Amino acid sequence: MESYEVENIWQEVKEELLKNVPESSYPWINSLEPTGFAGGVFTVVTALSMAINVIRKAHLKEIQDIFKKVTGHDVDFEIVLDKDTTNAIKKEKKKQQAKIEQKKLSTQNEKPIGNLSQMHSSANLNLKYKFENFVIGENSKTAYAIAKLVAAHPAEKYNPLFIYGGSGLGKTHLMQAIGHYAMFNLSRTKVKYIKTQDYVNQYINNLRGKDKTDLMIKFRQKFRNVDILLIDDIQFIESKTKCMEELFYTFETLQQLNKQIVITSDRLPKDIPTLPDRLRTRFEMGIVVDIKPPSLETRINILKKWADDLRLDIKDDVFDFIAQNFNNNVRELEGAFNKVTAIADIENADITLDFVQNVLKSETQSKRITINNIAQTVAEYYNLTVDNLKSPARSQNITEARRYTIYLAREMTKMSYEEIAKFLQKKHPTMLYSYEKMVEEADKRKEVKETIRELKQAIKCNAI
Repeated sequence: MESYEVENIWQEVKEELLKNVPESSYPWINSLEPTGFAGGVFTVVTALSMAINVIRKAHLKEIQDIFKKVTGHDVDFEIVLDKDTTNAIKKEKKKQQAKIEQKKLSTQNEKPIGNLSQMHSSANLNLKYKFENFVIGENSKTAYAIAKLVAAHPAEKYNPLFIYGGSGLGKTHLMQAIGHYAMFNLSRTKVKYIKTQDYVNQYINNLRGKDKTDLMIKFRQKFRNVDILLIDDIQFIESKTKCMEELFYTFETLQQLNKQIVITSDRLPKDIPTLPDRLRTRFEMGIVVDIKPPSLETRINILKKWADDLRLDIKDDVFDFIAQNFNNNVRELEGAFNKVTAIADIENADITLDFVQNVLKSETQSKRITINNIAQTVAEYYNLTVDNLKSPARSQNITEARRYTIYLAREMTKMSYEEIAKFLQKKHPTMLYSYEKMVEEADKRKEVKETIRELKQAIKCNAI
């Protein structure tokens, strides 16, 4: 394992450890220097023999638990008494710190890039999306750890970084956190964030302009003269042939210049229809990580952090209620929390369980509508079973019922195509095609629109 990775792991473990030990243990813990991580054994050295005794007797189990939490695996923790090595490491760290300070001094007289707002305006970043604002859970710890490594060492190892997962799970947050970290910690790093839809629109508008050639040169320079390019929701580029070609050459340019690329999507590269192989293979050549829906514990921790940030005194039963009822993603959790706090502020009310239940009454009622509820209602409407919908059968009756199920699941829940496909035991591209087909049919045919209305009414009744 690379030395910087060992150092990063130890820093994370150390920070967590120092939160939970008495101050009397600080000198012994701070005396430890990481030297390696191999074969499931993490090794540190110290120049203080007392440190070994204290840590082995009082903190060894706690350290091992933190390592498992950080790495996801059981780790043997070994402390070695080696004064020479410890002193050499500390000396090298002081040397490196001195270099950093000298570099800071040497650049003080340089022309500044601009103030904070200008930097963010140029990069197109949202100030709230930083690593310190991201609540880590089992669903996201791997993606978070890799994102931090990419931010600290762009284009060194994981390039491109491809993050996928359902809507509202924190992909954009992690992506922009990389940009923020790099801008503030790596000297004069140029960052650019863009939503794929905006990229496509800008590309089309430039092609339609009077000075098309000049506009396209400026367009390419905007995305190729950067150190880190962040492209959000890449799935929206499918079927945009010319735009995909343009992106391919931008990708190639940045790779050749050893610049970092970070991409997000709601699905894996191989599950994006019409994506050319040359783009798909390049998206996969770095590392692909996923973010899953947060667990109940993680959702509660997220809510508590938001409350702490606002200095709100809220009891645990409120957090439990919101977390239990808003479980699809972080975005809907945030929406519920913001509604509660806004109304409480307007009405000057205490945020009690009764108050929250009343404020979120309409939302929690709609939450009773699930894919199971929808599938059961549609199956009964067509004199079928849910198993029929999940079967490989392609009769007209079953195919039609399946399309209505897919359409209504997208319209009445916040499920992703991937989640619907998993429920129906079908391939993801089929979900997208079926949904778009239903949208088209509903727009053209009155009887389809009427069937949708009837099914929605029945689903709502069954959900009460």
